Amino acid sequence: MRFDLHVHSLFSRDSNASHDDILKYASINGLDGFAICDHDSIEGGIECAKRARELGSEQLVIPGVEVSSSRGHILVLGVRERIEPGLSPDETIKKAREQGAVVIIPHPFKISSHGIGYLDGLDIDAVEVLNSRCMTNGPNDRARKAAEKLGLPQVGGSDAHEAQMVGRTYAEIDAHERTVEAVLDAIRAGRTSAGGRLTPPSFVVKQMFAGQLKKARTRLGKL
Repeated sequence: MRFDLHVHSLFSRDSNASHDDILKYASINGLDGFAICDHDSIEGGIECAKRARELGSEQLVIPGVEVSSSRGHILVLGVRERIEPGLSPDETIKKAREQGAVVIIPHPFKISSHGIGYLDGLDIDAVEVLNSRCMTNGPNDRARKAAEKLGLPQVGGSDAHEAQMVGRTYAEIDAHERTVEAVLDAIRAGRTSAGGRLTPPSFVVKQMFAGQLKKARTRLGKL
């Protein structure tokens, strides 16, 4: 089964992607499901899963979050309670484990996107070795080599901030059944591989501009 494990929705401060559009493009782009991983917010994943049921969508939505730890970003899948940002990576992972969640390090060597910069010693389930928003293959290649050296499972995620790019990169997951827990168990067991291709630079720039505009409007709205 094919899952995009790193998708941002309008619940992220730098994305305007609606849940309806994400569900639509996930199907158009050949996914079986995806994880909503908004920045420091679990509401988007929960609401998108609810919306999928309302629409009768065949997409399996995994509630997740991209937590801003003190060293960089950490994906937590199967989350039920918010994890506060700003904790150390080890503390963040401990909070995730208390919820029985899956932990993935996204774009670890993409410093411009708050990559954590290392993998050694972290209690994680997988590494995102193919992030479609990297402008070059360098950070992804480095992540893949590090994951191979440490014997860690490899996954892909689009890091999409606009619905059209959902599924641009993905994880092939050998799950025994099409449920959230079965998919998470397959990731824990390492029955994964990464596939897909980079987002065109024009889309990356467009996403970045739209994200900065949303942030600015949010700040102005609070004044």
